[in-house]
Amino acid sequence: MSFITFFSIAGILLGVASLITVVSVMNGFEGELKKKILGLVPHVVMSKQSPQGKTLSMSDWQQQRTKLLTYPGVKAVTPFIESEALIQSPSTLQGVLLQGIIPEYEIGHIINQHMVAGDLASLQDTPYSLVMGQALAHKLEVNVGDKVRLVIPNKTVFTPMGRVPVQRTFTLTGIFNVGSQIDDAVVYIHSKAGAKLLRRKGDGINQLRLYLDDAFYAGELAPRLQQDLPTYTFATWNESQGALFAAVSMEKNMMWLMLSLIVAVAAFNIVSALVMVVIDKQGEIGILQTLGLARAEIVKIFITQGMVNGLWGVILGSISGVLLTLNLNTLMSVTGINIFGPGYASQVLPIQLEAWNVAVIVFSALMMSFVATLYPAYRASKTQPAEVLRNE
Repeated sequence: MSFITFFSIAGILLGVASLITVVSVMNGFEGELKKKILGLVPHVVMSKQSPQGKTLSMSDWQQQRTKLLTYPGVKAVTPFIESEALIQSPSTLQGVLLQGIIPEYEIGHIINQHMVAGDLASLQDTPYSLVMGQALAHKLEVNVGDKVRLVIPNKTVFTPMGRVPVQRTFTLTGIFNVGSQIDDAVVYIHSKAGAKLLRRKGDGINQLRLYLDDAFYAGELAPRLQQDLPTYTFATWNESQGALFAAVSMEKNMMWLMLSLIVAVAAFNIVSALVMVVIDKQGEIGILQTLGLARAEIVKIFITQGMVNGLWGVILGSISGVLLTLNLNTLMSVTGINIFGPGYASQVLPIQLEAWNVAVIVFSALMMSFVATLYPAYRASKTQPAEVLRNE
């Protein structure tokens, strides 16, 4: 095996292995993003808007919830109210998004699956209680059982000292840790407590959030709901999180492109190897032609030789890539590689190895290898026996 042939095979091997590993990790990160973001963000939000754009109370939300659950693909419908608020502890003050919920409808919520202390049901059992993320609890330096103050800056009341924001002391009864930005940005209370804070009647519900079996069905369902229920407004997760997923998809495609170029460069090393063979073996090619070997047969010989090199690189690269992907976290642990930095307790990469990705990579590498053989094979077939054998 020549030096150039060896490095063309090695280049394809490294390119294919890198592409399989990186794409699998990117798939894993994308899957984690979908699970954590789309598990928290409502797939569709239903509300009723006034002509001035103000969200109105929804007195018939129970009937609307029952109706929405009849639509195919709708997994759950939960009522809630939402407002910006300030949360104050003895040590600090921070802005949060306040959500008033009804715990009995939130049994399947992802928050319930990631509770560190307490649960969402405590909002029903304990008056004026709240649940917050672990990151926010650390910032406020509070724990379960501690008192915090919620302040609604856009709602005020008259007092002997003038107009002051609406505020109320709440007891922390639950802490969750989802591992996303919601951990230090969202606080949950009971909808009735939220209605009192916001000076609304009853339970104060003014929005319904829909969770679907497939979050990407939201774009198709929302127009249908809008047509069936024209007095309501429907917003999908694409409006709030679509740009994030588009950015992740673009980054993944760019990684595909850059690593594919590595495979392409390695594959086209086959061109150099075969051209050198053609130059070195012109005499032999001329002799074979004089013995009756057709030009098409010469083309087949050089294509086969180039494809054998490419095939070896693809096979070894695929095996290496799959093995590296499946054992990547183990290798990182053994070698002590810390990708996320010292601030993260878990250093495990999310990995999602998909057969169709491997198949596309293998097919693409083989096609590049095939294309790389065409020019040397064509050049070999154009060898003129009379010229190359004149001085033999």
